[in-house]
Amino acid sequence: MTHNVVLVAGSANLDFVVRASHVPAPGETVLGRDSATFPGGKGANQAVAAARAGGARTRMLLALGDDAQAASLEASLREAGVDCRIKRCTTQPTGVAFICVADSGENAITVAPGANLALEPADLPALDDVHSLLMQLESPLSSVTAWARAARAAGVRVLLNAAPAQPLPPDLLAAVDVLIVNEGELAAIAGNDGSIAQRLAALDVPCTIVTLGHLGCCARDGAAWLLQPGFAVTPVDTTAAGDTFAGTLAAAIAQGATLQDGLRRACAAGAIACTRAGAQASIPNVGEVDALLATVDATATGRQHLAHYCGIPE
Repeated sequence: MTHNVVLVAGSANLDFVVRASHVPAPGETVLGRDSATFPGGKGANQAVAAARAGGARTRMLLALGDDAQAASLEASLREAGVDCRIKRCTTQPTGVAFICVADSGENAITVAPGANLALEPADLPALDDVHSLLMQLESPLSSVTAWARAARAAGVRVLLNAAPAQPLPPDLLAAVDVLIVNEGELAAIAGNDGSIAQRLAALDVPCTIVTLGHLGCCARDGAAWLLQPGFAVTPVDTTAAGDTFAGTLAAAIAQGATLQDGLRRACAAGAIACTRAGAQASIPNVGEVDALLATVDATATGRQHLAHYCGIPE
């Protein structure tokens, strides 16, 4: 049996998106412009990214309400080629997210989890042909921890995108092989003391990765440091850029790519996602990522700047 399946266990939400000049400050009302709905949710976004990355089969455990909003989420996943394992919830509605996207491309997101909170430890599908389990933190933390421990016991590689930011229990971290965070999430887990490199090194996880927006990403893999500068794009909407990174990286790892190659593909895919509106609608396919990588690459200057920013000795 070929073990190249990426199993994503996590959230699916319908995104309600409003574009505005800027994200409102506390107590401020901003007059927005156009609005639209898009299939989203960190888990579903990452599953779509893994499926569109090509090569690895993608499966997803998710929970949906018994309502009209569930249909578009399921359709988007299946259209991307994701094998859905759906828990139907009659007591909670399908999860939703309310997103304000500023003209700069930055966003602010509020999530109402709904049915996502119904996922329980026992809902994890069989892991017989699974290479990697990818999770996030929009599902109950007790379930995420149980899934990670079950996967570790089965010899499945465990990837955790620790978003939304929150402190992580030691027993969850102990079962994680690859931890993916952005700067804010790193601060929530490891604090603000020391450089980015020092905080990554302090985490007791075999591989830790921090995404740094347009700068790219930095990874500590055992004792080795890996840097991948970002790809220059003009951002339209950064929603799902981090999810695109995580799903693309998981697919690359499941196919046997080196971590450096996986980081390069993940950064390229995330950059493309920033140039389009919406969550799953913005995620590129493998051909689009290949095209970007064939024409654009990071420079030595970008690598040196990234090393300096992270506090890695050259």
